Parts: sequence; C-alpha cells; structure tokens
Amino acid sequence: MAALVVALALVSTAGASNYMYEKASVKGVGYKNAEMIISTQWGFNGAKLVEKESGSGNVITERTELEAERQIGSHCGYKDLGPGFDGFEFEGGEAIFWEPDAGWPTGEPPMDYINFTKEAEFEYMPVSYQTGTYDQKWVEKLCVQNYKIGAVLTEMYTHAEHLQKSTEVRTRLYSNMDDVNDNVYLNLLWGGFNIPAPCCTGVLEANLNSNVIGVAHIGWISRDPQADPQLKGRHAEYGRSVEDLTGVFSIEKFIQLWGNSTCGKISVDWLPCV
Repeated sequence: MAALVVALALVSTAGASNYMYEKASVKGVGYKNAEMIISTQWGFNGAKLVEKESGSGNVITERTELEAERQIGSHCGYKDLGPGFDGFEFEGGEAIFWEPDAGWPTGEPPMDYINFTKEAEFEYMPVSYQTGTYDQKWVEKLCVQNYKIGAVLTEMYTHAEHLQKSTEVRTRLYSNMDDVNDNVYLNLLWGGFNIPAPCCTGVLEANLNSNVIGVAHIGWISRDPQADPQLKGRHAEYGRSVEDLTGVFSIEKFIQLWGNSTCGKISVDWLPCV
C-alpha cells in the first residue's frame, strides 16, 4: 500500500515493557490490514484492548495514538525495609511500603491504564497491483475490557463503503489490598502506616462519533467481577446496551462505566485536537 507515515514512536525497556506508546498517521491508496493487541495483566485480569482494521481503497486520513502502562505488580517505587520490620511480615518475611517521593507519575495507588484515540476516514474501492487484486470493503473492530470492574466495550463496522470515525477510549484500574501482587500496599502517612480505604476500583469511558455507509455494531456490558454462587458460579449482569445498524447512519455516543460512584470527574478529553 502506498502510504505516508508521519509519526511513529515506540517506548520500551529491557525485559518486559510495562509502558507502551505509539503515535501514527497514515494516508494512501491500496490495501490495508492492521492489528493491535494490548494487555496489562495475563489471563482474565487487568485491562485489554484489541483493534483490527482491514480493507481496500482510499485511506483519506488516519491518526492513532495509544498509551498503556502496567503498574500493578511491577513494584516500581517500593522500598524494602528488610525482614520482619516493626513486626510486619509480608511476601516471604519482607515488609514493603510506598515512598511518597518515589511513586508513579500518575500518583498513588498504582494503576493499570489504557488510553486510545483514533480519527480515520476510509473509502472503499478495488485496487490492483502486481501482487494481485484486492477487493474488500472496510472492516474496523475495537474491543476494550476492564476485568477489575467487569466492563467491556465493543465498536465494530463491517462491509463499509465509507467510514468516518473519531474514537476516544480510556480505561484504568487501581490496586488495592485484594490484589495478589500488591497485597502489601502501605502508605507512610503522618509518621505511621495507614492502609488505604477502599476507593474507586476502575473506570471505562468512551466517546464515539462516526458516519458510516455499511454495518455498525456498538455495545457495552457491565457485570459483577465476582462469581455469584446463587447464579451457579456465573457473573451477575447489571447493564447491557447493544445497537446494530445497517445502511447510512451518523452515530454519537458517550459511555461511562465506573467501579463505583466515587471515581471523580469525567476524564474523557472535552477539548480534542481537530
């Protein structure tokens, strides 16, 4: 595909990268197939994002920015006070506390987060090159999961002859005393140890705007992260919204799923770049 890549940045560290950043801009005519998979924890934990995109024709504009970080379980900013400190024995006889001046730039407690924004416009048409003929209407799929609060968001467009979209999704989840990897989270406060009280467990917020000629599917689900024995081990479902559209549509949606009612102000950017 003939494409112009304006900006692309990747940040990593030695070993497993717990911070991920990518910014890209693509324009051109041809066939495009892209996939992005992000996970802050393994298994059915943490926050996850999967995006898939493919089609042939004119990529009028595409600007994507992703930032993700795994803080929970990485122990960056912790200080080891030695075995049996002050009568406390945690994690193999070691006491650990969080230094106020050596924490995360996002503050404390530690959290996992994924911030994703995308502005794109695609136009379908068949294209031919020496490698063959490509004839596929545009497919755009996005799924974001937050296992801490039992929230999932899906935005999907298929068989699209024309698609113009602006998507902004932010999700985060906080550490607490229930986390296996952070069960020794102690805060040094006024000269003594204080275990933080339960607070906001996580957030999933999305701002979706699109104009599509084709098929659209947008939905979200909110479920209890804890399995309910009264439901034979299933997770209770508290909310669900599913919308399927076929034809020519203009769509605007704002979705906000919070771990509880004390998560603070709306964090989706109300003044985006144009």
